[in-house]
Amino acid sequence: MSAVWRASRAAVKRRRVQTFVIGLVVLCSTTTVLLALGLLSAASGPFDKAYSAQRGAHTVATYDPGKVSDAQLARTADRPGVEAAAGPFHQAVVDVPGDWLWMPAGPLTVVGRADPAGPVDRIEVLMGHWPQAPGEIVVNWAIDGTPYADLLGTKLEVPGRPTLTVVGFATSMSKSAGAWVTPEQASALRPTSAQMLYRFTDPSTGAHLRDSLARATDGLPAGALTAAQTYLTLKKAFSARADAYLPFIALFGVLGLLVSALIVANVVSGAVVSGNRHIGVLKAIGFTPNQVVAVYLTMVSVPAVAGCVLGTLLGNALAAPILQIAFSGIETGTAGVSTVSPWLSVACLAGMPALVLLTALVPALRAHRLPAARAISAGGAPRTGRGLRVQRLLASSRLPRSVSLGLGHPFARPGRAFMTTAAIVLGVTTVTLATGLTSTMVSYAQTGRGPGGTVVYVLVGGHGNNHHEPLLSDPQIEERLRSLGAQEVQARALTQVGLVGYTQPAFGNFYRGSSSPAEAFVEGRPPSGPGEIAAGPAFLTERGLAVGDRVTLEANGRRAAATVVGQLIDSDARALESTWETLGQLAPDSSPVEYTVRLAPGADARAYADAVDSADPGLHAEVVNSAKVNAATTTVIGFSSVFSVMLTLVASLGVFNTVLLNTRDRRRDLGMLKSIGMTPRQVVAMTVTSVTGLGLVGGLLGIPLGIVAHRLVVDNVGIVAFPESMKDVWHAPQLAGMLCAGIAIAVLGALIPARSAARTTIAAALHTE
Repeated sequence: MSAVWRASRAAVKRRRVQTFVIGLVVLCSTTTVLLALGLLSAASGPFDKAYSAQRGAHTVATYDPGKVSDAQLARTADRPGVEAAAGPFHQAVVDVPGDWLWMPAGPLTVVGRADPAGPVDRIEVLMGHWPQAPGEIVVNWAIDGTPYADLLGTKLEVPGRPTLTVVGFATSMSKSAGAWVTPEQASALRPTSAQMLYRFTDPSTGAHLRDSLARATDGLPAGALTAAQTYLTLKKAFSARADAYLPFIALFGVLGLLVSALIVANVVSGAVVSGNRHIGVLKAIGFTPNQVVAVYLTMVSVPAVAGCVLGTLLGNALAAPILQIAFSGIETGTAGVSTVSPWLSVACLAGMPALVLLTALVPALRAHRLPAARAISAGGAPRTGRGLRVQRLLASSRLPRSVSLGLGHPFARPGRAFMTTAAIVLGVTTVTLATGLTSTMVSYAQTGRGPGGTVVYVLVGGHGNNHHEPLLSDPQIEERLRSLGAQEVQARALTQVGLVGYTQPAFGNFYRGSSSPAEAFVEGRPPSGPGEIAAGPAFLTERGLAVGDRVTLEANGRRAAATVVGQLIDSDARALESTWETLGQLAPDSSPVEYTVRLAPGADARAYADAVDSADPGLHAEVVNSAKVNAATTTVIGFSSVFSVMLTLVASLGVFNTVLLNTRDRRRDLGMLKSIGMTPRQVVAMTVTSVTGLGLVGGLLGIPLGIVAHRLVVDNVGIVAFPESMKDVWHAPQLAGMLCAGIAIAVLGALIPARSAARTTIAAALHTE
């Protein structure tokens, strides 16, 4: 083995370019694959682990206590298919004021529980203690990070209800309530429903959960069950944003793997073919065929392992910020999503070198079968007669002789030409995909900005210690904003609403004035009258709604029928938007929390903001940076651009390796051509032309593949529904540029070895003959 290692180490040092190409390809591929696996794992693994640790409820069922007794509900725990159950718990709805903690005004679901433990939904107290006496309340901490200690002791004072004091913060993966009190306190809050928490023996699908709940509630009075929420809905909400990033990251991972396999196969097969004399020498001095195979596999494994280790380290370093963006705005509860599982790193460290070895095994076996005498005598020239027919056909054309010779070179090594073309195809596919994603995301980032002057957000009041009630009333504020130079003024009120029949709450944005622009909708239209709402794809999907469906909104003890009239391109999974008239049916006393002001073109936005701040201490103006893009756009464009550059560079290095091997193989032919008068410029032209045709073919094949990949990605982003106008980003100049990308990859990879071949002297070229 020491002889094998010495020979392998010498080969690694001698073939530095090949070693660098293999290491870089494996580094890029490992990084991309690790990030894709990390996102896939974070979208399910942490949730399942945390949900199982808390014994999360498979179904949270809400019942009408006027139609079913507690004793009847308790007996449902013994029905077939029920693994465990907790409850019944009395459930009340309290309308909290807008300045309480971090919550907007609206309904808060309060459940009475004696303790946070139990067979189902074991609630974790993050700070403080569980309610032990009347007047105490523990609030669900639905914000990322650690609860603020200074919020303990906050009073909840609602007219007609007992005063409650916050004594702790807790989190429930089941999202079974917004807050908890003692059972005695829940009775004093005049509960309107009863809650049962179930874990079933078969929770694998939504259909199984519905069947299990039906068996558990069989025999109860009609209409007793008013709502049911399954954990699959929570899991889908948990992974929604990560699922949006997964398609394009996984696609780049696949492209990286394919490029890695092709380049490694090309490099190793080229090393075997061009190293015939080296193989013969090894066998002549006593190396067995198996030892020769071991030399070449070790030669590939050294840079592959180094690239894999560096790629794993880079992937782990990039995982934290990417996962943070992917899960931003999502209530993750006790599920940790900021790091990649160590097992994924181990899988990449073991899997990527194994893939490289498997790819290298086939060409390495050729060295196993090659006799020593044939290897030494064969040299590096291709076998006689290969590609001669095509070369003669090109020679009879009117093309310059250097060009016709270059175009005929790929036919002398068809296998090597095929793998080089495949690498260029994948490079062009990557560039096309990245270009399409960039165009789509830039268009998406510009949604709703529209023409006109600068936009200024005017915030009303605030939260906590920074809260200042405005001195002016709502009509006076709008009048003042217009008098200061506003061209358009849009008011927005925010209140928490419930959808009757759905357990998860929603935040309603109610607009007065211009609503969201029409280009912000992928289906339907903006709400324009009372009882009309719109929401994003995540909101509608999680609740099984579509444009045209009717729902009932509930807030402050009032209800209003509503129709879904539009689907936004993108919106928070918990938010809907409607009109000021709808707000009047639910919360007529509500006031705006924000005004959106559009100024006339050329107006001084900073001076306007200062004037607003001076007009009322309860107003705070912020100038919108029109050049700023959202985190999703930055992430997609940045990630795709970086990996496009990396994979394009790798494809160019593959071309570089091919041209380098070709010039070495044809050293004798090159010397003879120079001896009969071929100039250095003609040598460069011949060498570059030998791969230009491959680049053209790669561009023609890679463009449609990139377009298909782009459509595959944008059609499978669950939290964003791109309209056709954002998907149709391909135009003739763009496609021409993509075609040139294939030629550019080929020329970029061929230029350096072409210039090296041009500088080679006749004596040096014929020295080995």
